[in-house]
Amino acid sequence: MSKIHPSNQKMTDAILLIAAVAAIALSVFQIWQGIVANLAAPVFRPVHVSWVLALVFLVYPTLSAKRAFPVYLCGRIVDLILVAATCWASTQIALFDYDDISFLLDGLGSVEQAAGVVLIVLLLEATRRTVGLVMVVIALLFLAYALFGDALPDNVASKGFTLEEVVRFHIYSTNGVYGAPLAIAAGVVFMFVLFGAFLQVTGAGQFFIDMAFAVAGKYRGGPAKASVIASAALGSISGSAIANTVTTGALTIPMMKKLGYKSEQAAGIEAAASTGGQIMPPVMGAGAFVMAQFTGIPYSDILLVSIAPAILYFACTLLYVHLMACKLNLQGMSATEQVFTVLKSGWHFLVPLILITVLLMMSYSPVLVGVIGCAAILLASLTRKHSRIGFGLFFQGLKEGALMALPISVACATAGIVVGVVGQTGIGLQFTQFLIAMSGGHLWSALALIAVAAVILGMGLPVTAAYIVLSIMAVPALMDFGLGLLTAHMIVFWLSQTSNVTPPIALAAFAGAGIANASPMRSAVQAFKLAQGFFLIPAMMAFSGLIWIDGEPTHFVIGVIATISLFIAFAGGIEGRLFAPLALWQRAVLLVMALGVLFLSDVYRLVALAIIVVICLLNYRQPDKPLTQV
Repeated sequence: MSKIHPSNQKMTDAILLIAAVAAIALSVFQIWQGIVANLAAPVFRPVHVSWVLALVFLVYPTLSAKRAFPVYLCGRIVDLILVAATCWASTQIALFDYDDISFLLDGLGSVEQAAGVVLIVLLLEATRRTVGLVMVVIALLFLAYALFGDALPDNVASKGFTLEEVVRFHIYSTNGVYGAPLAIAAGVVFMFVLFGAFLQVTGAGQFFIDMAFAVAGKYRGGPAKASVIASAALGSISGSAIANTVTTGALTIPMMKKLGYKSEQAAGIEAAASTGGQIMPPVMGAGAFVMAQFTGIPYSDILLVSIAPAILYFACTLLYVHLMACKLNLQGMSATEQVFTVLKSGWHFLVPLILITVLLMMSYSPVLVGVIGCAAILLASLTRKHSRIGFGLFFQGLKEGALMALPISVACATAGIVVGVVGQTGIGLQFTQFLIAMSGGHLWSALALIAVAAVILGMGLPVTAAYIVLSIMAVPALMDFGLGLLTAHMIVFWLSQTSNVTPPIALAAFAGAGIANASPMRSAVQAFKLAQGFFLIPAMMAFSGLIWIDGEPTHFVIGVIATISLFIAFAGGIEGRLFAPLALWQRAVLLVMALGVLFLSDVYRLVALAIIVVICLLNYRQPDKPLTQV
């Protein structure tokens, strides 16, 4: 492994110092915008994008520092040229006179058009560096469709727009790059990513992990159950399943292995739990804020209807974790901190979470709530001597928050291109018709097709970007099947999470495998099994009224009971035991009844439920019931 040349190291340190100052300044600017400035969108969004792109080119270099000094120097010069080009293009766009509507009739000037083209190219390069090539290819395909769609067959053709029309639509309006996805990323998401960074530097994140171990550590498979609980608490705010896997997994995975879980099981448990954090209120990895923007439904309503499905998901994961522990005859941890002791040490960290939840439920501005949350976590840390932080950690939180937000802002800006092309060309209608035709008019087959599309998209896109792209295309089709607006969006949002735990590319599982020193693919298989709620719960949303706002309370209660029985049936059928080992015929019946619960109407579903209950009772009466703790 080649060493970094000393000159390269000095240059890297200098550039990273500049980047750190710029990142801190970006966080300060975002806070100022959220509580004081309230700049207009045509000014604020280009400024945010230019700041983000400049940081990307500084933090994600063109060439590795391990290259020879002259080569690395050339790469860094290229990066600085890209920073300068970003500043020039964004200045032209931010200073553009939107009040003079003559450009709508006469078109853009050559300078404005050049600035727009340069900005798009720079954005795609930043996307390649932070998110990956797949998203760049998707954006380019959509741009090509906007430019050359008139050359395609009639059933998929579009008008075919000129380069000037495409640039004007995507850059000099709020429909493309600077559209709704970026508005959410630059406003709400940034503030909650910053809130998550402050949770880490103040020690609040460690408190939640310690609390999870105190609550669940003494029970069967304690570290695994603690992993699920901690990931539910932290994953909602972190905004990244992979980051959550690495953060909590560094502690939980070694402990799971020490207790007796196989390496692949430990990695899969952590990946499934961490991915679940993205659907857990109050923040839901920022996805709920995007959903509120797209649907026009108050965030408080989205938060409320998300609680029950999220709890069901973690209940499903805990059930599998428990059955694994029983099969391996694992016990709990021999020594854990008392809940009261941990709570006494860190109860003040609960106040900011309670505060932001209450404010969001009261429909306060999410940006304002994010700012208040950041202030609250800092103030809370100052109330206790052992959690006080100095200026060093404060500035570290500002820096880490900005750097963590870079991939999110870049991905959302690029996703805005896809959203813009769909709106400009009307391709969404053709996709809706295509999906309905491919499904044969059956909702279950349409859900299967959307699930496959979600996994494929998620292989190359962050979760938020995958949800944005998929919702634009798939939600109208689901609504044509009679589903409500919120139900359709929730289904797509949940399915968009699946790529983190679905082979062959399961990034969260691969991250866990790296910590566990396990086979990445076997870890992905374990994660897929543990995270099956990501597939089953959306199906129950479609068929069983799990989204209360779109259904009747009675239907919702039946849906919850049916979902619980579905998990028990699938878990028993797959793992081969519940209270005691299951006979082969019992496993087969459970799997068949699980399908019945999933697809049958309420009357027949009750029959399937009754059969599942009978098998559970028979299994409970069998000998070999080592379960003394739940």
